Amino acid sequence: MSDHETGGMPSDEDLSLPKATVTKMITELLPNDVTCAKDTRDLIIECCVEFIHLISSEANEICEQESKKTIAPDHIISALKRLGFESFTDEVESVLKDHKQQQKDREKKVNKLEQCGLSEAQLLAQQEALFAQSRERFRTAQQ
Repeated sequence: MSDHETGGMPSDEDLSLPKATVTKMITELLPNDVTCAKDTRDLIIECCVEFIHLISSEANEICEQESKKTIAPDHIISALKRLGFESFTDEVESVLKDHKQQQKDREKKVNKLEQCGLSEAQLLAQQEALFAQSRERFRTAQQ
């Protein structure tokens, strides 16, 4: 049984990125007439994992220096700067801003549903009625 299965930290060989996702990203970035060998894809994955280790370790040190127990986005940005990846920080901050906006939008949708005052059964009944109306309009339009 691995450490990960017993509740310990996973070993380095247990840590990876989904190959299908990385392959898709590589394919989207390369011109159509260029392919990527499996060995190259695996090397890219190893480099990405190592980069993540490097940034997270540095962020953890920053976090500990600030007597914090949770790594925050600011710790990641500081780690990037400390390690000489300052050119990445603008993009990271932009992605963080987008992520926060998506979270706010998602919360608004949940609150709107909760504030409508209808039970789940009532909402389902309304949905079924709307589907029935739509089917009827479709049938009428076909005749």
